[in-house]
Amino acid sequence: MELKLYEKPPLETIINAQDFEDVAERTITKKTWAFYSSASTDCITRDKNRDLFGRIWFRPRLLRSVGHVSTQSTMLGHDVGLPIFVSPAAMAKMVHPQGELVIARGCLSDRVPQIVSTNASFPIEEIVTYVPKAAKHPFFFQLYVNKDRTQSEKLLRHVRSLGIDTIFVTIDGPVQGKREADERVKADESLITPMSGQKAKNDRRGGGIGRIMGSYIDPNFTWSAFTWLRKNWHGKVVVKGVQCWQDAKRCADEGIDGVLLSNHGGRNLDTSPPVIMTLLECQMNCPEIFSKLEVFVDGGVRRGGDVLKCLCLGATAVGFGRPFMYALAYGEEGVQHFIDIIKQELETAMALVGITDLSQCDASYVNTAELDPLVARGEGHPYATGRRLGGAARPKPKL
Repeated sequence: MELKLYEKPPLETIINAQDFEDVAERTITKKTWAFYSSASTDCITRDKNRDLFGRIWFRPRLLRSVGHVSTQSTMLGHDVGLPIFVSPAAMAKMVHPQGELVIARGCLSDRVPQIVSTNASFPIEEIVTYVPKAAKHPFFFQLYVNKDRTQSEKLLRHVRSLGIDTIFVTIDGPVQGKREADERVKADESLITPMSGQKAKNDRRGGGIGRIMGSYIDPNFTWSAFTWLRKNWHGKVVVKGVQCWQDAKRCADEGIDGVLLSNHGGRNLDTSPPVIMTLLECQMNCPEIFSKLEVFVDGGVRRGGDVLKCLCLGATAVGFGRPFMYALAYGEEGVQHFIDIIKQELETAMALVGITDLSQCDASYVNTAELDPLVARGEGHPYATGRRLGGAARPKPKL
C-alpha cells in the first residue's frame, strides 16, 4: 500500500517492533527521528546490541504439556504481567502530545512498569496520577544526579511522596556522547524538561538535544556519593548503565538492590559492550550476584524471544526504550499493541522451548557458544599491559 507523507497505516497491519520503527521513520518529524534513532559516532554499539541476540540459539525441550503459558512475574517487589518495562526516555512529547501520560495508560492493562525519566516531558506527579489510583500501577523513577545536589534532594523527596519506592540511578552518562544525527538537525528551542529545568537550543556544535539538555548532570558522581544518596532516598536503588562485571559485583557488594546492564542504547560511548555480552560477562566472572540483587537488561531487544534469552541467562526483566517511543506514534493503542505483540512472541517462544512459567527459565535452554569466545574474563586484558606515560606510573582513577 502506497502511503502519503505523514500517513500511518492502520494499527492492525503492525505485527512486530520493526514495523513500528519503519512507520516512525516515515511519519514523525525529522528532529524527533534524529533524536531517538541516533547513537554515538558510528553507531556500532547501537547496532551490535541488536545483532548479537541472533547469535544465541535456543535448545528446545519437547513433548511437554505447554497448553497454558504464564508470563506473570515480579520486579522489585511488584507483580507484573510480563517481565518487561519501559526504559526511561527523554521528552516523549516529541512523539505524541501526551507523551509519558499515554505510555502510562497503555501499560496499565498488562501491569508493565514505567521508568519515568528526569528529563520527561511532564512532571512526575502528572504522570503518576494519570492512571487510576486504585490500579496501584508500578512506576519507578530514573535519576540523573544534578551538579546542584540540592535540586536532586528536592526531587527525590517529591518522588518518594508520590509513593514511588525505587529509583534507577543512571551512571553511564557523566558526559553525553556525540550523536551526530541529532546534532545535524536544528532543535526546537521551545522544548523544556520541567523536572530538570533544561531548555533546548542550538550552538556552534549543532542542535544535539541530548548534549545540550544533559549539561546539568554531575560528571563527578562516584561510588562515595552513594552515602549521600542513601541519606536522601529511603527506598530501593538500582544502578543503571553497568557495562562490566566489576561494577556489577561492586553493586552487589555495596548492597544495591539491582543493576541495569545498559549502554544507553549505544548513545554515549560507541564500541562499549553490547548488553548481552555484559550479561554473559557477569555470568562468567561473578555469577553469585544473580542471587544477591536483581539484574535487568536494556538495549537492542526487539523480540519476545530476545526477552526469553535474557531471562534464561539470569535477567529479572528486560527494558524497551526506542520501541515504546515508536509505538507511541499511535498513542495509547499503539503502546498497548506493542505490549501485546511482545507478550504473544514471548508466550510462543516459551511454549516452543518447553516451559510454561518464567520460574522455569534456565541457561540450559540457550546455546551461547558463538559468543563465548568474546566474553571478557578476569580483571584485565589477557596479555596487553597498556602504555606508560613517560615511564611514570599510571595515575589511578578517582573513585
